[in-house]
Amino acid sequence: MSKRDYYEVLGVAKNASDEEIKKAYRKLAMKHHPDRNPDDKGAEEKFKEAKLAYEVLSDADKRAAYDQFGHAGVDPQAGMGGGGFGGGGFSDAFSDIFGDIFGGGGGRRERVYRGADLRYNLEIGLEEAARGTETKIRIPTLEACDTCHGSGAKPGTTPTTCSTCGGHGQVRIQQGFFSVQQTCPRCGGTGKMVSDPCPACRGEGRIKKHKTLSVKIPAGVDNGDRIRLAGEGEAGVNGGPPGDLYVVVHLKEHPVFKRHGDDLHCEMPISFATAALGGELEIPTLDGHAKIRIPPETQSGKVFRLRGKGIKGVRSHAPGDLLCHMMVETPVNLSERQRELLREFESLSPGRNNHPRAQSFMDKVKAFFGQ
Repeated sequence: MSKRDYYEVLGVAKNASDEEIKKAYRKLAMKHHPDRNPDDKGAEEKFKEAKLAYEVLSDADKRAAYDQFGHAGVDPQAGMGGGGFGGGGFSDAFSDIFGDIFGGGGGRRERVYRGADLRYNLEIGLEEAARGTETKIRIPTLEACDTCHGSGAKPGTTPTTCSTCGGHGQVRIQQGFFSVQQTCPRCGGTGKMVSDPCPACRGEGRIKKHKTLSVKIPAGVDNGDRIRLAGEGEAGVNGGPPGDLYVVVHLKEHPVFKRHGDDLHCEMPISFATAALGGELEIPTLDGHAKIRIPPETQSGKVFRLRGKGIKGVRSHAPGDLLCHMMVETPVNLSERQRELLREFESLSPGRNNHPRAQSFMDKVKAFFGQ
């Protein structure tokens, strides 16, 4: 397959300057680099094509040979033109691009860092979670120093550019063909040195403070839900953006209800007589009270569902239900007359009809032992 014209590959004119050629190559390399297009074989081929074109056109001798003889002038097998990767043009440009792809970037500018995100654990009651609320929290944080305005230098002085990294914040270590970037060991990545530190922040540029924030808790939040307060985290470094604050909701244990998703559960004690004879029972809800009808012969553990008496979650379209678990209560502190009546009742109900569960259990036990 015939090779495309190198000027056409880079999209520049034949009289383009070295800077225009370098700029064009950087743009193509950033667009088609394999690390940015891991599954695109076409992009990888375009990257190689642009790289080969730049190898030639960035070298004065190779470019002159290419202009005079075309591809044959720079083909090592043809014996015309210079071979190898001589000259610093390609290596310098590629190291700049390598840095841009992996978060470096060229230029003599200070490194900026985004502030750290913060987490705050907020404990609220079930009622507050169901209805929503607004509360104030006080958090420790790092904020830009008011005295030096975040520079870290004493007022009246300015930080100096780090001589090791030239203000870049990172140093490049040549490893064969590639150039690997590392955080500057002298300035710690800031790109500057403070010879006369600010007395308020001791050269850090940030100071510890406490701030009070108002947090709106939406109705329906559940245990573990997070509320993001953008920009309320720690201050950035060298003018970088602040981090965020994440308020994590934790529900207090409720004396009556337990929450499972949007549903509420509660245990309702009922007397032996009510369970046997039936009756009406008043039960609590988050909105007040409700009454349910207990049918005769209700067994312990029976669950009654009240539709829509649960919680409407943040992402739910309708509220959940309230599930009442009946717990038949054994009477205590019996009088002698009560004991007498219970003995009489027990003597009148010896059969399967009055104790279906007990009889069924005994049948299973007998079957187990092969009786």
